Amino acid sequence: MYQQNFNPTGSLWLSALLAALPLLAVLVLLGVFKWKAHWAGISGLVVGFLIAVLPFAYGMPIAQALDSAVYGAARAVLLILWITFNAIWIYKMTERSGHFAVLRRAFQGISDDKRITAIVIAFSFGALIEALAGGGSPIAICAVMLIALGFEPMRAAVIALIANTAPVAFGGMGNPITILGSVTELPPEPFGAMAGRQTAFIALLVPFILIYVADGRRGLRQAWPAALVAGISFGATQILMSQVNYLLTDIAAALVSAIVLVAFGKIWKPAETVGFTPSPTPIAGGSVDDPAFVRVHGRPGGDTTGDKLTAFAPYAIIIALFSIAQIPAIKTFLAGFTVKPAWPGLDLVNPAGKAVPVVYELPWAAHPGTLLFVSGLLTLLVLRISPASALATYGATIRQFGWAIVTILSVFALAFVMQFSGQIQTLGLFLAGAGAFFAFLSPVVGWFGVAITGTDAGANALFAKLQTTAAGQLNIPPELFGAANSAGGVMGKMISPQNLAIGTAAVGLVGEEGNLFRRVIGWSAVLLLILCVLVFLQSTPVLGWLVP
Repeated sequence: MYQQNFNPTGSLWLSALLAALPLLAVLVLLGVFKWKAHWAGISGLVVGFLIAVLPFAYGMPIAQALDSAVYGAARAVLLILWITFNAIWIYKMTERSGHFAVLRRAFQGISDDKRITAIVIAFSFGALIEALAGGGSPIAICAVMLIALGFEPMRAAVIALIANTAPVAFGGMGNPITILGSVTELPPEPFGAMAGRQTAFIALLVPFILIYVADGRRGLRQAWPAALVAGISFGATQILMSQVNYLLTDIAAALVSAIVLVAFGKIWKPAETVGFTPSPTPIAGGSVDDPAFVRVHGRPGGDTTGDKLTAFAPYAIIIALFSIAQIPAIKTFLAGFTVKPAWPGLDLVNPAGKAVPVVYELPWAAHPGTLLFVSGLLTLLVLRISPASALATYGATIRQFGWAIVTILSVFALAFVMQFSGQIQTLGLFLAGAGAFFAFLSPVVGWFGVAITGTDAGANALFAKLQTTAAGQLNIPPELFGAANSAGGVMGKMISPQNLAIGTAAVGLVGEEGNLFRRVIGWSAVLLLILCVLVFLQSTPVLGWLVP
């Protein structure tokens, strides 16, 4: 049996310093020394493991520390790889059949300007995929779409990562908010309502960042009205829908922003149009002669309506399946197939002596990855792809990820070594000791959680109780800090090694995670700072009226 100790050195600041070393090791090796992500992830795991087992640190039995790492890697397979592999597999089938070229041309029909089209794809369409599937799939899917519009691979990955911040707090049909409620044993609805009044302000800014990344100062100068329309429509819908039904917040925001932006594009054009220049750069390991670039369906003069419907069919199938899975009766039926075996070998108790249950929850029927896999099977029928070709495409998808798989497994292993040994809780307690200033630091806790675990839901599972406990001590409504944990986490997602690995793998740049990290860390820090100020003001009479 291992009893967790959240302050093993007797000095909370020293314990926090020890606990922060694994995360600092990963970030410094990535951002400063430019190591490849898999080596940075493995190094962070080694540091975290040593801190967990050394007697002057956390003193966790070696066998349990190893078991924690295996558990984390197994969770990565379920939460990240099973989702992402299937999402990319669907894309690669559309690419292989040539229908992705039709999809690209259809998106080009939205606007003559690729900066505006990039907002529709990465911001609005990406939010819809996040709402339904999550797990890194919108990053992968949107990045390859952006390359097809003419964006260089690294820029496409940066845009996809930054755009993915806006919807994450309500991703997976509101799963992070649902977890806030379950962990704190409080109704999730107030958390959802509060999160909408925080993330909406971030959503307002994200389109401006996207056009700056896409086209620099010229983009801001010429395309800012489109960014403003997209940000306001998305953010306003987030605020309104989160008060009504947080489960549908992202779906509504994605659809409204896309419709409004497309309609706006019919009556307004930028002073200078930045057109499409489809890149000959191989996408996700393809060749320059990939049929996605050279095959044309339908009449020589252009794509038919049938061509376009077929090209959009895979994503329509995804939306339909995920929507059907949310029908209460069907959702309950699918949930009945969930198995929750206890994970062997981990015998943990918290500092109070209460057992810490460790189960491997496997909702195999209702899991987003499974729904994506079924969507893929339907896609091969619609696109008339043979089973042998589909199987070969799946194998190519897995090979494409290469070392990115090692990155994802190692970082998840680190996350659970830190969690089960008590290192993550130490960091949370240290930040919570800031008194009234914790209102400013509350989003930072969520940011750390997502940077480590790669998921907003995971960060909420770790720190939600700490956040609401701190709120009670400061006589602040618990939904403020609980929502801040989820809202702060969305900025951590763009720098988490798992998502960096997904982004580089999707665009064929495995090994460039450090470069991608340096391209997004500044935006992550700026948006986090803005949210910290917002939450602090919401804890005071200045913006306290925004708290439900």
